[in-house]
Amino acid sequence: MNRNLFFIAIALLLWGFGEGTFFNFVPIRLENEFLLDKQQVGFALGAFGFFMAITHIPGGHLADRIGRRPLLIAAWAFGVVSTLMMGLAKSLPIYLMGLFLYGITAFVASPLSSYVTAARGKWEIGTALSLTTATYSMGMALGPVTGGWIAEKYGMDASYLVAFGVFVISTLFILFIQPQPLDKHDPESPPTSLRRNTRFIGFVMIFAFSVFAMYLAQPLTPNFLKGVRELTLGETGWVFSAGALGNSLLALFVSRFKPRNGFLYAQVLVAFFAVLMWRGTGLPAFMLGYFLMGGFRAARPMAMAQTRDLVHDSQMGIAYGTMETVSAIIFIIAPPIAGFIFERDPFFVYPLAVGLIAVSIVIGYFFSPRKEHPKPEPATFNL
Repeated sequence: MNRNLFFIAIALLLWGFGEGTFFNFVPIRLENEFLLDKQQVGFALGAFGFFMAITHIPGGHLADRIGRRPLLIAAWAFGVVSTLMMGLAKSLPIYLMGLFLYGITAFVASPLSSYVTAARGKWEIGTALSLTTATYSMGMALGPVTGGWIAEKYGMDASYLVAFGVFVISTLFILFIQPQPLDKHDPESPPTSLRRNTRFIGFVMIFAFSVFAMYLAQPLTPNFLKGVRELTLGETGWVFSAGALGNSLLALFVSRFKPRNGFLYAQVLVAFFAVLMWRGTGLPAFMLGYFLMGGFRAARPMAMAQTRDLVHDSQMGIAYGTMETVSAIIFIIAPPIAGFIFERDPFFVYPLAVGLIAVSIVIGYFFSPRKEHPKPEPATFNL
């Protein structure tokens, strides 16, 4: 591992911890402290997804044009400011302003993925991208337990202030990464534009359906666990921590497979999450379900690794940005739909998700790219 990946890994570990202290509790805070009903919570989360969606393609485009490091630093700074705003907010409008500003920091995804891809050395793309998921998620594994305890002892707003302090330290680490040269194409022989790249467009459509299928059951599950399964905030924190641990460990596990196969296996894991939320009873079952939900995050680097094989080096940022935009659009659409279903039958969304994931796996098996990848080289940690 080179020095740049080391500093990114530490920054993401800290960021994951800070985000974990408050982010999973956002739907609960909107309902309990700001008195929104389930469908209103769904619309608020959908609006959050909108602000994520509008950032990815511009972020990827700028990464290809001006470099990745400036965008990473800007995203970290936006995250620090927005978290402080949410922590100090006493009214819904101010809280939502902070929440939506935090959503805008999603533009970091494309520059981060392209930075890690370029800095990976001899590692496989899927392995390098999974490193970012794993380190961030390892921090997230510790955050919810801490955040749940803080929320019960000092109030939910206190967890944002703790996250603010952790984010400041994380930002100091991201400042140590080095700039990278810009990738250029031969002006005499430009690559095919993404809009005319039929293999890329086809995979984007497959990816969009799979993200919707995997995500539909997730947005209001925190409310389901608290309101229907009657877990305490402390117990809910343990469930969220199990989920974050799953994000980390399953990302590393799935990265050992070829990206195409790993993408399909990750979806199977998310289907088991939905089954356990639907049919499981007791805290251990819900913790296991959230652990397996880690397949959702594990699927992302596998999809990105397949995308990288379909585009030119100079298109890497915009291609990753397109994929992230697709995900963000799903994050807009799915929460209101989930809220609509939840208001009528809080259990039905889970078997529905299982059925959609099954369809997605069949589509992905027959139509996703089939390029063979060599077995990933074992990671080393020499600075």
